[in-house]
Amino acid sequence: MATIAVPTPLPSPAADAESLRNAMQGWGTDEKALVEILGRRTAAQRAEIRRAYASVYKESLLTRLDSELSSHFQKAMILLTTDPAERDAKLVRAALEKKRGDDKDAWVLIEASCASTPDHLIAVRRVYRSLFGCSLEEDVAASSAFQQPLRTLLVSLVRSYRYAEEAVDVDLARLEAATLAEAIWRKKQPQGSEVLRIVSTRSKSQLTATFQCYKEEHGSDIEQDINNCSSQFARMLKIAVWCLTSPEKHFAEVIRYSILGLGTDEDALTRAIVTRADIDMKNIKEEYKVRFKTTVTKDVVGDCSGYYLDILLALVGSED
Repeated sequence: MATIAVPTPLPSPAADAESLRNAMQGWGTDEKALVEILGRRTAAQRAEIRRAYASVYKESLLTRLDSELSSHFQKAMILLTTDPAERDAKLVRAALEKKRGDDKDAWVLIEASCASTPDHLIAVRRVYRSLFGCSLEEDVAASSAFQQPLRTLLVSLVRSYRYAEEAVDVDLARLEAATLAEAIWRKKQPQGSEVLRIVSTRSKSQLTATFQCYKEEHGSDIEQDINNCSSQFARMLKIAVWCLTSPEKHFAEVIRYSILGLGTDEDALTRAIVTRADIDMKNIKEEYKVRFKTTVTKDVVGDCSGYYLDILLALVGSED
């Protein structure tokens, strides 16, 4: 469930656009007003505000935010205000351009591929081609940063189109659970072609049923057995399984990772909170509390400050 606290009554998009314009006119910027408006509107409402702003003031709201703000607050506000498909296309492109091939870059591709709807992934691919003049699949396949077999997994995920309905074939779930167990539990070969086929093609509902059959038949969760196959590929396969069936597990871990240790990984923290506020932040907060015995709010307050903290808290929403 989302955590965006939309006000009642809701101002019109034109009224919000005017308030934003006033907040960025003259000497200085009223950052609190920006947080109050953009941090308390859904993605659909922010899209209407963008259109109203461009229509009335003949400039892009994103361009104006970019010129008025700075640092992590600027990045968060631009990420929040950007169309979700365009946002994810740009995040994926940035991850590919880093050419590091580390786990954090792979996370971005897996999140865009697996943590939202099939239609969203299609929109991301369409926008990616429009923005960058090439296909997402081709760029991932050509990337020298990700080594095989991880690159094959990532290509399979970004080019997938899954059935979006809830229907489940129980017999197929049992059959493919056995196939997965043979590769992962017995042979310790999670990179096998059948594993890739199942994970990259089956619907989320079908995969949930398959993983439940796996547990019933073999007495352990599939992610636990994947963990026993020590490799970067296995780590990323587990992330894909989580994003497909229990994305709150992955994003709770991303938030925790971004805060622990020396310094804060603001890019990861911002991405996790901004991209999930409209989707399942409530579930992430519950998972976080169970796993880490604290709250997202408490940890974010302890690591962030200023208007950057304000926008993150607005998106996280209230916690008991």
